Amino acid sequence: MHTRLTVVTVTHNGGLVIGGLLDSLPATVPLIVVDNASSDDTLDIVSAKRPDAQILKNTVGQGYGRAASRGLSAVGTEFALLANPDSVLSEQALQALLDAADRYPDAAMFGPVHKAGDGHIEPSHDVELWRRHAFGKRDGELPPDGDICVEFVSGAVNLVRMDVLREIGFYDPDVFLYFEDDDMCLRIRRAGHSLIVVPDSVVVHLNAGSVRPNAAYYWEKFWHIAWSRIYIERKYQGASAATRLAIADSVRYGLKALGNLLVFRGFQARRDAARCAGTFAALRGVSAVPTDDGIHP
Repeated sequence: MHTRLTVVTVTHNGGLVIGGLLDSLPATVPLIVVDNASSDDTLDIVSAKRPDAQILKNTVGQGYGRAASRGLSAVGTEFALLANPDSVLSEQALQALLDAADRYPDAAMFGPVHKAGDGHIEPSHDVELWRRHAFGKRDGELPPDGDICVEFVSGAVNLVRMDVLREIGFYDPDVFLYFEDDDMCLRIRRAGHSLIVVPDSVVVHLNAGSVRPNAAYYWEKFWHIAWSRIYIERKYQGASAATRLAIADSVRYGLKALGNLLVFRGFQARRDAARCAGTFAALRGVSAVPTDDGIHP
């Protein structure tokens, strides 16, 4: 395994969870950690538990995709395993993904089944973005009985074939956070490669356990979710479709923010205000990536 696979993880103040990921990795599997300007003890924990890890430091947070692309560019093995720092893996889970890659040489991405910390199954695959609304909520959905070809695999944990990624390019550098995994899956499929979910591979995903939520975190989160959604619409459906969606979302989120404010639901009002601001920023063509002085939108 250690000659075929490199694990890449992107960290930002992940000291509360990174130890679980590091302890779960086979010691001989190469590890690349790309750190987005952590101010906590994340890198101290990495250095103590995996002194052999290659650490790439960003002095300014670069978002997930740009940081992951930096890690991928340093991979020299046949495959990379992209894993969020709040995930817990196993040698068996990794081997099952590699075995699937050998069974399906035309596929480029392989995803495990995700379990939450309490043991329930989290959906880790989906149809493509524009058909998703037709399926509604998928709470309680059971994992497949066998390997299946899908249209979307979660970016939280997945195995990727490096020669394909070098061919199609790494993550879109214009996306700071959110929907970068949708974009990657779309580009892989449009290049003629499949995405496979492998139920014999099971990982635990703690789901946002790598951050310390606060008001600024939630504003940034919902701002970028809204901005990235409009960006993806423009990239794949054209400027007119993006403009129509942005106008509709700006009005919808603006009215929701006002309504929540009037009934004193502060968190919901701030959430929807961030969505409205992110949507409007995307409509105006504002960039989502950090400026040179490190100030985020």
